Amino acid sequence: MLTRIWDPGLNPLTLRRFLPYVLAGLLASAIMMGWNIAFAQDDPTVEEVAATAATDVGNLTTMMAAFLVFFMQAGFAFLGAGLIRSKSTVNYMTKSFMDFAIASLSFWAFGFAIMMGASAAGIAGTDNFFLLNGGDDWQVYVDWMFQMVFAGTAATIVAGAVAERTKTQAYFAYSFLIGAVIYPLYGHWVWNGDGWLAALGAADYAGSGVVHAVGGFIALAGAAVVGPRTGKFNADGSANQLYGHNVPYVIIGTFILFFGWFGFNINTGDSIGLNAVNTLLAGATGAIVALYIQLIKSGKIDILMSCNGALAGLVGITAPVAYVDPWAAVVIGALAAPIMMISVSVIEKVLKIDDPVGAASVHGVCGLWGLLAVAIFASGNNGTTGLVGGSIDLLVPQLVSMAVVLAWALGTGFLMFFILKVGMGVRLTEEEELAGVDASEHGMEAYQMS
Repeated sequence: MLTRIWDPGLNPLTLRRFLPYVLAGLLASAIMMGWNIAFAQDDPTVEEVAATAATDVGNLTTMMAAFLVFFMQAGFAFLGAGLIRSKSTVNYMTKSFMDFAIASLSFWAFGFAIMMGASAAGIAGTDNFFLLNGGDDWQVYVDWMFQMVFAGTAATIVAGAVAERTKTQAYFAYSFLIGAVIYPLYGHWVWNGDGWLAALGAADYAGSGVVHAVGGFIALAGAAVVGPRTGKFNADGSANQLYGHNVPYVIIGTFILFFGWFGFNINTGDSIGLNAVNTLLAGATGAIVALYIQLIKSGKIDILMSCNGALAGLVGITAPVAYVDPWAAVVIGALAAPIMMISVSVIEKVLKIDDPVGAASVHGVCGLWGLLAVAIFASGNNGTTGLVGGSIDLLVPQLVSMAVVLAWALGTGFLMFFILKVGMGVRLTEEEELAGVDASEHGMEAYQMS
């Protein structure tokens, strides 16, 4: 009698169905064993894995911050367009879009190397032009992206101060120069570890001076050289109010800028939470204080002044954001609002300079306030101590940094605009200006009326 060689409960059809899965499992096991044998000697240590993870998370945070700052360009576009007349809307939006593109290329070609390259005597970087030294050092590209969006911000600050009467081609030219040379050089002095202001002890965490004061005082120089808009000043020197055309644009732009500022100020590290809180408190306080000052003066609630107050507070906190406690952020924002408002009045009524959006006051003057605030309110956070923390060591370096950025931005700004004025012209004709920059330079209008 023959004996069965398989269980009667199993049939050949069932075995054939499962056989491919069994073979696949054996093959996978063999591959994994071979991989482990081949590479067992290269397994990273726990410390190496932790360091790599920390670097990756830090880079991701930095890139997300860079993307937030990039989005601020939309905020500048809406804010500035809303504060000027409708006939210049296309032009302002064009400048906000193109200055970022142009500054990107100039910062790639020259600016990043000058700013963050190996330092020559603490004055300027000397290597990595066109990112040629990047290779497979991926960290270089993360650093470039983060620094580039700040360069674009410095360039776009100028647009508002010279709005409604400046030739677009001239604007493109100085956007290139700001990203290539002017912004990177002062940035090298402060943010490159070998820069001479950094060696002196000057502190500017996120750019009250490097970004905002540079952009703001170049804007002031540009507005002075280009001259006021037609109809801004009367023969006796008194100023007329040339109203903006879109309040919702201004409010939307301010919201976007406020949101993007968290990317501007948080950076990376243990103080991310502190930086975010200080940013919020300073901006909110500036908005409230400006609104109530204007209410006391005029009896009206002025949301436009409140928006500029928020931006003044944000600029003021940008340098000391990681060094001060939250109560100090409130004080910094509260003082930034009246500083901005007084500056707007002085620039218009005393200096007779037409700055349609208050760029020089919000970014330039409040940028100086931010640098001084470091010396006053730094409490020891992140190893930086000012008067509040019981040290006077920061006072001289911060005052020197303030004087240098003021002289550098105004000096290079006047020089650049005078060269452009002689070389290619910066001012539209009166006929072109009265018709509107949109019609004269673009041949299109923002609002098509049926």
